[in-house]
Amino acid sequence: MRTDSSEGLGPTASWFGALPAREHLHAGSGDTPVLDVVVPVYNEEKDLGACVRRLHDHLLRTFPYRFRVTVADNASTDSTPREAARLIADLPEVRYVRLEQKGRGRALRTVWSASDAPVLAYMDVDLSTDLNALLPLVAPLISGHSDLAIGSRLARSSRVVRGPKREFISRAYNLILRGSLQARFSDAQCGFKAIRRDVAQVLLPLVEDTGWFFDTEMLVLAERAGLRIHEVPVDWIDDPDSTVHIVRTATEDLKGVWRVGTALATGSLALDRLARPFGDDPRDRLPGVPRGLARQLVGFCVVGVLSTLLYLLLYSGFRTFSGAQLANALALLVSAVANTAANRRLTFGVRGRDRAVRHQAQGLVVFGIGLALTSGSLAALNAASGAPAHSTELAVLVAANLAATVLRFLLFRAWVFPDPAPAPAAASAQAPPGRDATARVPVPGAPTTAPDPREPR
Repeated sequence: MRTDSSEGLGPTASWFGALPAREHLHAGSGDTPVLDVVVPVYNEEKDLGACVRRLHDHLLRTFPYRFRVTVADNASTDSTPREAARLIADLPEVRYVRLEQKGRGRALRTVWSASDAPVLAYMDVDLSTDLNALLPLVAPLISGHSDLAIGSRLARSSRVVRGPKREFISRAYNLILRGSLQARFSDAQCGFKAIRRDVAQVLLPLVEDTGWFFDTEMLVLAERAGLRIHEVPVDWIDDPDSTVHIVRTATEDLKGVWRVGTALATGSLALDRLARPFGDDPRDRLPGVPRGLARQLVGFCVVGVLSTLLYLLLYSGFRTFSGAQLANALALLVSAVANTAANRRLTFGVRGRDRAVRHQAQGLVVFGIGLALTSGSLAALNAASGAPAHSTELAVLVAANLAATVLRFLLFRAWVFPDPAPAPAAASAQAPPGRDATARVPVPGAPTTAPDPREPR
């Protein structure tokens, strides 16, 4: 799997906060379009002209911003290039890109990576999807509400006309995605999708597939990274003349599911680079709360409750064949390892195996502090009451664990999983060679010094 997402990033991208906070896009000025609709084609000389003209006419009548339609030719061997040349001559908003290798994913990656439009979309050349869904598809991206948008043929309000064979294959494939990759989006294969350009710049280098699985891989990675995917119910009519080879495509898709699932399970994908900055999530906007603290508290509490239940179950089990102190130590050790692993992934968002051993070692130090608190509480209880009841032991341990939990969270946040310091690459990347970028960055509230007129220029 690709793990180097620096390719294609803008000059302000960095390891931390590569994606800016979502904002409403401006209408644009000059010749820069707001929307670039890509139409991947392969040997579509018969349908290309009529379909692109229909799409162009629809956008002229209904889309309120500047737009562009890009025909991405996947190494066609018929007269598709000549038909595209006629479109370009007649329609100024249409352009043509030729690729010498086949692959829908390759075509989308190439065109989207080079486009200057802030919203990027694509649709199949047969226009099976009703074009009235195009504006609802891209509107959440323009407004800043969502990161990606997809058309869904499997939504309740969708109206779809297609044969039972394709219906069964589509639903079975999406069930496989839900069962194996825990995908929550409803339709991965509908040829009607859009993405914000700032998201595409960071996400596309992580997507390895260049064929039909490209869509699925992109959506799975985006969803796992916490990006927002908007779904639009569509009206869709199956194209009976489709040239897609169903068996070969299904086989390649299943191979892709296995590859992506393995990469996610082993943590080899740097999905943290797709995180929005703190403050973009409403849970981080509570007044007087440090950035990210709200989300971390929620995650830590959930993990803490589950860890406490595990601890109490283990303690009760170990207590049947050992003393209270030994049972407490064993139960706390096992639950502490599980607690550190869960908090590492769920609360503090650390993925992959990098520094995992170190984090567990630091977690064991925190475990030692918790062990001291709980063991001390048990010792004090035994000193006060010679033979306390089992329910009394559990009550004392719960109280001691509450105190240990507060201390554990503070140590996790400040020592084991501290927030990374912002990388200075954004400032230095914009500075001309040989100049000190940090000296040119103004600090809000700091006095500015006028240039000395005696200084040579």
